[in-house]
Amino acid sequence: MCCALARRTFRQQRPRLRRRANDGAQTRPEWGLAGNAAFLIAPRHRSQGAVLGGRSFLHDYDATQDGNGSVLELLMTAPMLVTHWINWQYHASTCDPLRLGSGNKVLHNVVGGNLGVFEGNGGDLRIGLSRQSLHNGERWVHEPLRLTVAIDAPQAAIDAVIAKHAAVKQLLDNGWLHLWRFKPDGFERYESGAWSPLSFD
Repeated sequence: MCCALARRTFRQQRPRLRRRANDGAQTRPEWGLAGNAAFLIAPRHRSQGAVLGGRSFLHDYDATQDGNGSVLELLMTAPMLVTHWINWQYHASTCDPLRLGSGNKVLHNVVGGNLGVFEGNGGDLRIGLSRQSLHNGERWVHEPLRLTVAIDAPQAAIDAVIAKHAAVKQLLDNGWLHLWRFKPDGFERYESGAWSPLSFD
């Protein structure tokens, strides 16, 4: 009965949703990724009950089920890089919206089908996010912070991934993102190739 009701409700709402999706006057996006600040690679119990405010990407991961570290390697070389790209696009578009944002979405003209957009009818291609994705008309809805990745895995397993993948090592060693590791009594932070206890004092 519940599924039938949900299908009927969706069928009733579909014309309204389609109309809104294709309405050029709808300039405000859903800000689902605005405010992103962290990526958690850990068992669900690590974040259960925590108020994350929609600012964290979460990936349920249990190191005890990943004996050879292959799942951790996949997570650190795919989702971790993607969350960094998302974070950095928001970061750059907020910090320098004139050069790294894409201006006013209402004025966008698509160039070449999928090359990019102009703001208005010419000028340089705009490369970042529109102001409407970052600002609500009164304040910024994204706070530009470098992504913090917190992983619940043995240090040796994390170090092995860093040593094997130059792109991951470069991001970490050059400070493009922060890497923390869960410990029983807190966190350790990876910095310049070494781990040190993280203090919140």
